[in-house]
Amino acid sequence: MSLIEPERYFSRISMIDIQKDIVDAGFSHVLLDIDNTIFTRDTHEVPRDVAFWLSKARSAGITFCLVSNNWHEGVYELAGKLDLPIVAKAVKPLPPAFLIALRKIDAKRANTLMIGDQLITDVLGAHFLGMTAYLLQPLVEQDLKHTLMLRNVEKVFMRDREPEGAAGGLADVPVGSQPAAGGLADVPAGAQPVTAAREGGD
Repeated sequence: MSLIEPERYFSRISMIDIQKDIVDAGFSHVLLDIDNTIFTRDTHEVPRDVAFWLSKARSAGITFCLVSNNWHEGVYELAGKLDLPIVAKAVKPLPPAFLIALRKIDAKRANTLMIGDQLITDVLGAHFLGMTAYLLQPLVEQDLKHTLMLRNVEKVFMRDREPEGAAGGLADVPVGSQPAAGGLADVPAGAQPVTAAREGGD
């Protein structure tokens, strides 16, 4: 497998089976990108299925650290609302921020998974350190100009590879409805998306 090819590719984070794809795969820690991975670039919120997935994963014993190239205060505000540690201004794919994040959550590379929506920053950065990386489709098409340019590079590497779970995304599943696989069945009625300040970055 090449440095820039993800081990798995999913339509969104809530399509990752916490038990089978993370715990049973030997991971107890996750480094997690923010923009368009768990936080939409258009409405600036964490969708409810994503927030529920994070809660469910933490209940399963998974420890998270946010790792973002974003340098604005909004990402710190979001980290506070989610009660998660963060390494911002990360300059991914360079290794230092990944190593800082591992120390923050007392993790080893072998038992830590990177999840993000970009090949050049998230996947390549994880692979530089010998870590496993799962790629996600971006939550929305809206993004920064330089990120959109990088998407064209990504298409070359991903070719016609289809993301797992693409046939039935959970973005608009009504609260309380039955998900396709380990998703929103237990979402409490009235659950709301998590929002944060509308600031730039990536």
